[in-house]
This record gives sequence, C-alpha cells and structure tokens, in this order.
Amino acid sequence: MGTREKIDELLKAKEQALKAGGEKRIAKQHQQGKMTARERLEALLDPGSFVELDMYVRHKCTEFGMQDDRPYGDGVVTGYGKLDGRLVYMSAQDFTVFGGSLGEAYAWKICKVMDLAMKAGAPFVALNDSGGARIQEGVASLGGYAEIFFRNVISSGVVPQISVILGPCAGGAVYSPGITDFIVMVKKSSHMFITGPQVIKAVTKEEVTFEDLGGAMAHSSRSGVAHLAADDEKHALELVRQLVSYLPSNNLSDPPFVAPTDPVDREEADLDAIVPDSPDKPYDIKEVVSRVVDDGEFLEIQPFWAENIVVGFARMGGHSVGIVANQPAVLAGCLDINASIKGARFVRFCDAFNIPLVTFVDVPGFLPGTEQEYGGIIRNGAKLIYAYCEATVPKLTVITRKAYGGAYCVMSSKHIRADYNFAWPTAEIAVMGPDGAVNIVFRKEIDEAEDKAARHQELVAAYRDRFATPFFAAERGYIDDVIVPRTTRRRLISALEAVRNKREDRPARKHGNIPL
Repeated sequence: MGTREKIDELLKAKEQALKAGGEKRIAKQHQQGKMTARERLEALLDPGSFVELDMYVRHKCTEFGMQDDRPYGDGVVTGYGKLDGRLVYMSAQDFTVFGGSLGEAYAWKICKVMDLAMKAGAPFVALNDSGGARIQEGVASLGGYAEIFFRNVISSGVVPQISVILGPCAGGAVYSPGITDFIVMVKKSSHMFITGPQVIKAVTKEEVTFEDLGGAMAHSSRSGVAHLAADDEKHALELVRQLVSYLPSNNLSDPPFVAPTDPVDREEADLDAIVPDSPDKPYDIKEVVSRVVDDGEFLEIQPFWAENIVVGFARMGGHSVGIVANQPAVLAGCLDINASIKGARFVRFCDAFNIPLVTFVDVPGFLPGTEQEYGGIIRNGAKLIYAYCEATVPKLTVITRKAYGGAYCVMSSKHIRADYNFAWPTAEIAVMGPDGAVNIVFRKEIDEAEDKAARHQELVAAYRDRFATPFFAAERGYIDDVIVPRTTRRRLISALEAVRNKREDRPARKHGNIPL
C-alpha cells in the first residue's frame, strides 16, 4: 500500500470515528434537543482549540457478539483544549455509541486524560451523558469506574474538577461527579440517581418520576448534590466557562487576574441604610454583596439549597474571592445542618485553590429544634468550624448586624484566625440577643418591678447599648475597625492587598479528621 492509499485509509477511519454512532443516532440526539459529544466540546472550548486523543481506541470485548461491533472511540471523546486561552483536559461521553455505556477501553481513555491533567496542572472537565456500566464487559466495566474514582480523589485539591450532567447518570456512575468539585445539571434533560424510579417502585412501592427523583432542580434544591442548574445545554456550558474564569489551573497557581474597570475606591451610599432599624426585620445580603464586588458580578453556587447561607465567586480589585454570607432573609440567617455543610465545602475548596475568603456575617445563632439536634447539628456545624480554622488563605470578615453566640465564633471570627475583621455600626456582637440575655441576667429584677414590661424594655435597651455593639469587641481587638458601610468595598480591597502574600505554618500531619 502506497503513501496515498495509507492517507486515504486514515481519512476514512477518521470519518468513521467522527460519526461512530451513525447518522440515525446522531439525528435522534438532536431531536431530543441535545448536542453530540464533539458538538459540546466545540461549544465549550475556544474555537478550534480542541485536540482529540485516542480517537481510534476500540474495545476488546468478545462476549454477546460485541466482537462484531467495535466503533472507533468506544463511546467517549477525550483530549484537551483552551478555555479563554487556558489549558483544560476534557472527556465527553457519546450517547450515540452504546448509549454512552462505560467499558474498559472507554474508562482507560478517561483515566489517561485525568493523569495528563494532573501532570500538566490543568482543570479537568467531564461531560456526562451515559447509560451506565457496559453490561457485556462485566467486572472490567466496574473496574473502570473504580479507576476513575481513584483519580478523582487523588486529583482533589490539586486541579479543579467539574462535572456537567447532560443526560442520564445512574448507579455507580454518579460517584465520579459526586467526588468532583462542582456539578452542573440541565433542567428537564439531565438526571442523577443511584436507583431509578422502576427499582424504587419495585422495592418500596413508591412512585416517582425521573425529574422528581434525580432532575436538576431536585438536586439543586432538595439534595444539594448539584451546584448549578442550567436552562439548556448551551447555558450549562456557559456556566462552566464562567466558573473556570474564577479558578486557578491548579493548587500551586493563583486565580486569574482581570484588570478591573470598576474603581477600587467606589463607595455605595445605599449601604448606609440597607440594614433595617428593627433588629427583627430581614434584608437581602445579596444586595450587600453585589454593591461591594467588581461590577456587581457574583456567581452564586448552590443558590437553591440551604438558602440561609450564600456562597459563590466574585472579584474584588480584579482578584477572585470566595464569598460566604449569612442570609437574614431566610431563617433569619440561622446556621442549620445544610447551611453548615454547604459553607464548609465551599470554604475548603477556596482554601485548596488559593482563593481568598470574604465573609459577611448576620447570624443570630444555630437553628434550634429536635429535628436539627437529632440530625446531627453538632457534628455538621463542626464542619464549618473545622473548615474556617483549617483555611490558611486570606480571610476577611464584615459583621453587618447580628453575630451571636457560637455562631459568632464560627463565622470567620478573629479567634479562628481571620486576618481582618470589620464591623458596621449596626453590628451586634454578644453571647445572645438582648431579650434573651436580659431575661436570664435580670430575671429577679424584672419580677420585682412594678411595671415588668417597661423594666424589661429599659434593660434590653441598656444591654444593647453596652454589649450588643461592635465597640465592646473592638475594645479587645476582636474587631480591627468599625467602618462606615459605604466604604466597605474600598476597605476590603485594601485589606486583601495587605494579606495577599500571607504565610501561615501549621503542624506537620498526614491529614486532620474532619467530623464527616
């Protein structure tokens, strides 16, 4: 065979690989409003930047007649490309080939690019659309999943890992996304679950739809499994681009700097009046965040789950920051089990990848009740304490209003090594709220008063003036400065610059034992 014939043979093989699933299956994918694996890669990455690896890999299975059906690529597209000019490694499951089911060669392809991502110090993004393990390959398929899981764990905290669910993801397959840093799902078309509706009905007699069991909003609002929910596939890929823009390529790099157009000394007069005069009246902490960060741009993570705490990414002075904020508009901003878990995982991610933390505090305490106690609020609340104590990135805190009891300690207080702690004049820092404190400390005095209600109110006012203020804590150095709210942006950016290169030594150890 001459050179020309060999080139023709190569081009023919390449054409077969590019359409491995066949025209009918590709058309069916499009009819369902879904892109093919390669179309997704092209839509996500910078134009023309994707370089495919292992296009000609085929499975070696000879069971159930599989030896006669060996398409190139084996149902997954892998390689590398650029996102805003930055290197990323990718895998994209191809549902048009064997329903995207995973076999030994398929898993090997994914493992290869995961290993390359670790060597190169580049993020790994997995586009999932698969029917699960390839039954015909038996334990080899299961072993393939386990090999991927192992790499997910080894990569954790070294390179960012993002999973995008663009179709079914069931059974053991869900645990690879479950280990990664972020999961993006698409409303109405992506589903994740350990056991499907039919199995659940057979075992428990319970009837549930795919969407209610494992849809994007079920996992975004009820389970907390998903971090972002997209309206369609293009939106999901755009969310990935936004997310990656805030993240460093690896744990030894700094997040990307974006030259700010928003003046660093900008002041927001609205902040001076955003906290209501009544201590029991709610306000939206997101309004505070949007007025402080660059251009008001805030990518909220898990916006529909544990809404009493707000987490997400923004920029201040062009540098990426992780925002953690109590939300007084939901459960008065109390910390509960889910809020503690949500906050802890986000704090640990930011610490692993050198992203400074900015915490806005308005928290009356931990949510009371038997449901919380029996559910393990002690263990789960400790996760948030552990995460903040463990974090060595720059940590800045602004107390906008309430900071009571143990929740004050937890929310990046000076005592757990926050670098700069600011308070607004509206801040109330105390062991508990004035009402509760007065009822305990002055119970006898109130009982003996002729007008008990009037004496109670008088004592509450006195307690608030003396103890529930930022100045009592500032006298002891627990608050570095009491600031005018409108100056918050300028003060935070200045503080970030002051601690950007901080170094903090910790005792040598294999790892701590976070209360999982």
